[in-house]
This record gives sequence, structure tokens and C-alpha cells, in this order.
Amino acid sequence: MRETETTPRRSIAFIGSECYPFVKTGGLGDVMYALPKALAEQNCDVKVIVPLYRCIPQEYKEKMVYRGSFGMDLCSDGRSFHVGIMEYVWDGVVYDFIDNEEFFSAGNPYISLVDDIPKYCYFSKAALAALLYMDWIPDIIHCHDWQAGLVPIFLRTLFADTPLRDAKSVLTIHNLRFQGIYNIPTIKYWTNLPDEVFSIDVLKTGVEDANMLKGGLAYADVITTVSETYAEEIKTPFYGDGLDAHLRHHAYKLRGIVNGIDVVQWDPETDNRLAENYDEKTVLKNKKANKKALQEELGLEVDDGKFVIGLISRLTNQKGLDLVNMILPGLIDGNTQVALLGTGDGYYEDSFRGFENEFKGSVCSCIMYDEGRAHRIYAGSDALLVPSLFEPCGLTQLIAMRYGTVPIVRETGGLKDTVEPYNEFENTGNGFTFDGYDAGLLYDAINRAKTVYFTDRERWDDMVKRDLAKDVSWEASAEKYKNLYLELKPEY
Repeated sequence: MRETETTPRRSIAFIGSECYPFVKTGGLGDVMYALPKALAEQNCDVKVIVPLYRCIPQEYKEKMVYRGSFGMDLCSDGRSFHVGIMEYVWDGVVYDFIDNEEFFSAGNPYISLVDDIPKYCYFSKAALAALLYMDWIPDIIHCHDWQAGLVPIFLRTLFADTPLRDAKSVLTIHNLRFQGIYNIPTIKYWTNLPDEVFSIDVLKTGVEDANMLKGGLAYADVITTVSETYAEEIKTPFYGDGLDAHLRHHAYKLRGIVNGIDVVQWDPETDNRLAENYDEKTVLKNKKANKKALQEELGLEVDDGKFVIGLISRLTNQKGLDLVNMILPGLIDGNTQVALLGTGDGYYEDSFRGFENEFKGSVCSCIMYDEGRAHRIYAGSDALLVPSLFEPCGLTQLIAMRYGTVPIVRETGGLKDTVEPYNEFENTGNGFTFDGYDAGLLYDAINRAKTVYFTDRERWDDMVKRDLAKDVSWEASAEKYKNLYLELKPEY
């Protein structure tokens, strides 16, 4: 039994807009699945509350159990709505889905702010009302991103005289760029919150708008974000997306805890999508087999001597793809191959298709998302490129290390916190980094990696083994969250 299991038990309700494997559009979905699972293994009682979207696969819906339903007042004119609760239990975690056809019948979780603002006003209140209905009063209510940003406000206002009043609230920022901003009259109507929360210190932003994330940050007992460096960055104007002053004001309750990954889902020793499985003892031999299989699959020239760079990303400006566009022709030198996987902005999709046409056999641009192919790129590449403009945490560099693939990253957010730069004098480090957002610096970092790969393979292989051995699981991060919960609710 782990030492963490002897610590006092705490109950935590996670409230967020997505959760793997039911519905996932990004890293939030991974965290909503993996962190509760890790906490359950550390003697926590965990419940996850998410909307029952139509897009959730039927294989999960048919295993859900009806827990009850009720009517809930919501709007300022007294309009009320149905709240249904469907439950699914898996791996020690209870998942409760809020059912309402009017709000959650669309094919995708996120549609447009016109639709999403009422939807998540309803969801934030319904999640708390469902906890009361089920008589499940948690020690901690852990909310995620702007879609649950109103939960701490509802908790301290409309639910202040209920049994939930003693629960502490944590609000985690996964990506500050998305904040849930809309005009005050609309949010007043859909929440019926008291006038005082629409002040400049809480919800109000600009002249006539309300910011749901900003309000949650003001009322939450603790704010967390997904890496220590990002917690510092978002207090500056460049990274703060208009909330830097607000975050500096609330800096006393801001913490950074880096994400982990699910090391069962991502395990080169058991991954059935790979050409050859491997561990620390067989990685050097069997990664070659995976490289050969990847080259064959993607139509790249089959040659173990090539340096294969993987790039798995949403194709957006945030991910540093403008830098990649500038340097990619210079990378293709006869010894280097690039395997890209992702979708996003049409401009980048077209540019990478163009690179594939121009450099047939050296560049493959897979403009799609294919889970199996992602696994094979992680396993078959020598290095993985993550040159982001900003990156709250980043999961791709963690997965790459798990597969013995050396990350090349910009020193920002969680990339800086998880990738130790290679030190040629001490033969330490687990990747290559660059600091300024500059194409020349990115080009230099890639060339430094290639130099070690081609001229000092023994040291490169040492780095591969260090990466594979690195603990990138949720266990350490979950323990930090549990200690935070114990700090918020110290009494046994």
C-alpha cells in the first residue's frame, strides 16, 4: 500500500465540460479522466460531473443508470429547466451526466458563444443542484475552465444556505485564451445571480460584458493551472489575455501543478498499435523496427539512417507552426524526414500539403487525426517537435518521452517545466530547447539535436533511455492535488 493511501480521505466533485473517453476535444478531456482516476487510487472519493451530450457514444450511454431528475429554477424571469442525472461507474470513479435535451442535443460540445453561454450557465448551476439532489456533499468542488467558471460564484451566492456551503472550490485554468465573455444582460438573465457579482472585481469586463472565467477566479478558494511556469506567465500582459492584472491581484491563491499522462493508455511495452513493443532494455533495437514501419506507412524513404522528426499538433498559431513553415525547407537536407499529423487552420493545412508535394519521400503531412497513427509516430520518430508560442502544460512532449522519443521544445509553460535541456558537458538532460519565439532559434535547436544524433549516437541513446525511464504518470501530480485538498480542508 502506498504511503499516500494512509492520508485522510477526501471527497472531490470534478465539474467540467468534457471527459475522455465519453467526449474529448483537447487536453481538458484527458485531465478530467486521468486525474480523478489517479486520486481514486490515492484514497479519495471522486465524482465527475459532465453534460450528457448527444455525441457521447452509445456504448457508454447504454451502461448508464438513471439516478433521478428534478426541475431547477434558472433564469431571472423564473424560467425553469429539467435536470436529469445518468450515472456510470468505472475504475473507482463515479461519472454523473447532466441530461437536458434542450441544451445538450447538438452533435458537438462547443458550437458558438450564442449557444454555449446559456448551456454552461445551466450546467454550472445544474451540477451543484445535482449534488444536493443526490445528497453527496463533497469536501472540494474542483471546476475546470470557463465552462465551469460560474460554479464558485453560484456556490457562494445562490447555494450559500445549502449543505454545500462548507465545500471549498478549486478552479483550474487549462487555457486562458478561452474565457466565456458575453454581454451582462444575457448572463444576468441565464443565471439570476445577484447584482454585486457583476462588478469590475468579479464578472464585469470592459463596458458591458461579463467574463465567466474571471468571475470564477475571483470567487474560487484556490486557482490552479497546469504548470508552474504557466502560473507565472499568465500574470504578465503577453500571456495573460487581458486577465493578467486580475491574476496578479489573486496571485496569493494561484498554484501551478504540471499534468501527467495515463501511462496505461500510453505504454510502448503493451501498445498493440506498434510494429514492435519495447521497454528500457529493448528500446534501441525495437524503435528501429517502428521507424521502418512508420516510413513504410507514410510513404517516406525507408532508411534507418534518416533523422525522423514527428509533429503531432492542432494546426494553429499557438503551436508555433509559423516558425516551422519558415524553416522546414531548410531542414530537408537528405538526412531528415518530417511526419506531421493534425488538423486546424486551413492556411497551415494547405502549407503542409504543399511541403509534402515538394518533398515527396521526406515529408508526410497527414491532415487528419488518427489515434493509432499518433501512437506509431510517437514510437517511430527520433524526435518530436513542440515549438509553441505558449503551452499551458502540453501532453505531446510527455507522451514522446514515454516512447523514448526526444522532445525539441520552446521554453514556455509546461514545456519548460518538463524538458531538461541536454548538457553536453555532463551528458544530462532529456531534450533540446530554445527560449525566444524565433525561427532561427528553433532551427538551431533542431540542428543541435541532429548533431548529437549523427555524431554522438551513444549519448543520444543515453537520452532516449532517460526519457523512457522518466516518470510522466499522474501519480506525483495527483499527490500534489491531494495535498492541496487537505490544505483547504485540514480537519479529518
